[in-house]
This record gives sequence, structure tokens and C-alpha cells, in this order.
Amino acid sequence: MISTIQIKNIGIIDDVSINLETGFNVLTGETGAGKTLIIDSLGIICGNRFSKEMIRKGEDHSYIEACIYLPENENNIDGNIIVSREIYSNGRNSCKINGRLVTVSELKEFMKNIIDIHGQNDNQTLLDKATHIDYLDSYIGNEMLQLKQTYTKEYEEYLQIKQQLKNNYGDETEKQRKLDLLKYQQKEIEQVSLKKGEDEKLEEQRKIILNSEKIVENLELADNTLTEQAIDGINIAIRALEKIETIDENYQKKLIELKNVYYDIQEIVRDISSAKEEVYFDEEERNQIEERLDMIFSLKRKYGNSIEEIIHYKEEIENEIEKIENLDEINETLKKDLKNKQDKMKKIAEKMNRMRTEKAKELSEKINIELQDLEMKNATFHAKVEFDTKNEFQKNGLDKVEFQIATNIGEEEKPLIKIASGGEMSRIMLAIKSVLADVDKVPVLIFDEIDTGISGIAAKAVAQKMKKIANKHQILCITHLANIAAKADYNYYISKIVEKEKTKTIVKKLTEEEIIKEIARISNGELTKIAIEHAKELRS
Repeated sequence: MISTIQIKNIGIIDDVSINLETGFNVLTGETGAGKTLIIDSLGIICGNRFSKEMIRKGEDHSYIEACIYLPENENNIDGNIIVSREIYSNGRNSCKINGRLVTVSELKEFMKNIIDIHGQNDNQTLLDKATHIDYLDSYIGNEMLQLKQTYTKEYEEYLQIKQQLKNNYGDETEKQRKLDLLKYQQKEIEQVSLKKGEDEKLEEQRKIILNSEKIVENLELADNTLTEQAIDGINIAIRALEKIETIDENYQKKLIELKNVYYDIQEIVRDISSAKEEVYFDEEERNQIEERLDMIFSLKRKYGNSIEEIIHYKEEIENEIEKIENLDEINETLKKDLKNKQDKMKKIAEKMNRMRTEKAKELSEKINIELQDLEMKNATFHAKVEFDTKNEFQKNGLDKVEFQIATNIGEEEKPLIKIASGGEMSRIMLAIKSVLADVDKVPVLIFDEIDTGISGIAAKAVAQKMKKIANKHQILCITHLANIAAKADYNYYISKIVEKEKTKTIVKKLTEEEIIKEIARISNGELTKIAIEHAKELRS
């Protein structure tokens, strides 16, 4: 149960602390005083989305804290649990469970087993047919739980085998398709007969051929210039130094150096002349190089950025082809394992189906009795169980469960989501909660104005059902109906005041005398003697 909820800076709520009790807690009060903000705050601490526009004007953060008492729980936490969530206007979010930081998703996962919030048009779990099988299984209890645990183990192993077969191309069509593709790629690469570094050499040859005229022209210029100017000039300089080399040894050294330069330049001229002879332009050869480079580029675009990568990819293809061609024996073993799993799961699923079919009738009968009490005397509720004969296994077996209802005599049963009346939806939900009260593990139920659309005898019946559910759960309910407020174990009045030019919410736990006055106000609008007497009668 929630023992205390503290809310800071949410809408018009400045700083409110509410001490709640076990049983049936009812919140009433002025319109716009902040009743729904309290429920919204509980939703936020359950991990629901938060809009920064909800932060109180002038503040930079909101804070919600709940003290929850769970004497027995699956989280091995004994006694009080402090859950808090602090949200800042810059988007920073801090969630804690007993002082330990957790993510919003972790908070949501933890709180979903503690608080169940139902709004006027927001019976999410009940309207979502995917959850109906869980409602039915909860009603069935431990016997179904044990069966599902056995089935789940087989189902998880079944999925693993399916995935392994898929990875191994266990499907013959997929296997052949992949094999054909790999062999096509292998052949395409092999036909080109790639050699490492080939593309670089071809690019060099291509560059030379495309620039052959320019190369020859400039090699010719370099050859002529060195031959006619440099060599002749150096030759003249050598003869001049030879005439004075005996005079000073420095002249002799320079002569030797100059001769070395002469021989070097001669060598360079020979190299240039040889390079000039090697340069030629062949159109056919150029076309062959272009075609070869195009083929290599095409392979690069498909299989890698370099010839090395393409060759490596070809090796991988060959390994995979070999693997696929030798998978038959492995896949046959896996297929046998898969068939065994399917047989085991089907037996369990058939057992679950028989149990669900039988208990669905029982659940439907009990809910129909509750609907009678809730003044839906012409309604017929049906928990429909369908068995999938195609053996398309799901996490809950081969069953599909959907709650359907006909609200009037002569009407066809239809899914709950197609129920138009909010009042009818509220009563259906209460009927189901009444039946499941003994098996429902969620300790706290919150109802936000779900009484819209009902009045009179129906309102009285709803109040009685909520009172009954409160024997097994803590209930927190916002209402505008006197009948419901009168059945509460504890009543809280929500009002607002203006202080320092700011509106803020006040929450007051009412005494018995104040409860009578509040019931009278709700039922009559003003505190007349007749309204007070009527309130006392409702309260009795």
C-alpha cells in the first residue's frame, strides 16, 4: 500500500504531502483544485511520460516521492520502500528506489506490479486484448503458472533452434537462393583473375599512354638541353681547368669534381634518351587497359575497396559455399530437434487450452453475476478462447483469448474496445476486478473519475463493488458521486487557495462530520438539512 505521497511543483501543487490508509480512499473537491494532478503525479512515479510544462511556474524542477509498504514482495524488499522521481526543466531526470538510482524503464517495470491506474477513458490493460490471456491465466492460478513455466522453457529452446536453422539456411528455398548468389559472385570474381597491385600498375600505364605526347616532347627538350648546353659547357670548363691544375691543388680538386658531374649528366642523358625511346602511344593497348580497369572498378564497387579486399571476400564466399553444401546433416538433426520441441509444446498447449476453455466459462459466469449487481442486467460477458490449429506457437501457447460482451438483449457479442459507453466500460472493469481480487497481485488500484456516465442505482452498485475490492487492495479514487464518496473508508478534500499571488493545492483528511457535509455538497450542491440527512443515510 501507499502510506505517503509527497508532491512538489506539479501544476498548481506547491508542496503537498498525503498520508493514505489501507482500504477505500476517496478524493473529492473543487473543480480545478488539483485532484487529477495528484493522479498524474502517481503516474509519473510509475514511469509515465512527463512534460516539462507540468512544472510549477517559477520553479526549475518537480519532485514526487511515495512511501510504499509491501510486507511480502518478489523484490526481496521487506517493509517500506521509498520511490522518488525528480525532473528538471532542462530535461534531467532522477529516479530512485530506496535511494538507488534507476532508469525510467526500471522504475516502470518495478511499479507496474504495485500500482494499477485506471482513468475515465483509459483502461489500457483491459482494452488491449493481448492482456486478456494474462487476466484469464491469473484467474486460473498456480496450476496454469506451472504449466506456462514448463512451456516457456520449451518455447525458448524452440526459438533458439529456429534461429540456428535460419542461420544455417535450414529453409531449402532460402538455402538454394543463397547458394546461387554466392556461386554467381564467386564466378564473377574468378573470371577477372585478379592480381594484387594490378590496378596500381594499370593506372600508371594508363597515365603514361594518355600523356605520351607531352612526355616525349619534354623528354626531348631535356635531352637536347643537357646535350647541347650542359655537357658542351662542362666540357669547355674541364679543358680550362686542365690548363691550370698543376698550379694549385685546389684547381685539381675542382677539376675532379667537375669531371664527376660531367659523367653524371652523361648518365642522366642516356637514361632520358632511353625513356624517350620507350614512350609510345597504342590505342588498342589503351582500350585494353581501360576495359581491365573498368572490370576491376565494378568488382570493387560490389565486393571491396581494393583488390586485396575482393580476394579476401572471394575466400569467404568459398568457405560459405562449402559450409552450406555440407549443412544437410546438421540441419536434419536440428529439424528433428525442432519437431520434438513442437510435439512437446503442442501437448502442453493443448493442456493449457483445455484448462483455459474450462476456466473461461467459469470466469465469464462470475463476471456476469458481478455485472448483474452493477446494474448491467442485460449484459452478457464472454471470455472467448480460440486454439490455433496451424501450430503457430506464441509465448502463451496456441491460444488466443479475447473478452467480448453484448450489453443489450439481442445484440451480438463484440470486443470490449468497441464498447461506446464509458459508464459501461467502468462497470465491466470493476466486475473483472471484483472477480480477480483474490488473485490480482497488484496491491494499489487508482481510479480517476471512472464514474463518469453512471448515476443512481448503478452508482450505488459501483460504490459497493469498489468497497468490496478494497478488502483486498488499497484503492485511491477521485469521484464526483455522493454514493461512492459515502462508501469510502477515508475521505480527502482537495481545494485551492491563493497565497502571495499564487494558487496552490490543499489536501485535507476529513473527519466524520466533514465527510457528511462533503457528501451533502456533492449530492445537492448546498448544505441544506435535507441534504445532510440524505448524506447520513448514504453513509450508513
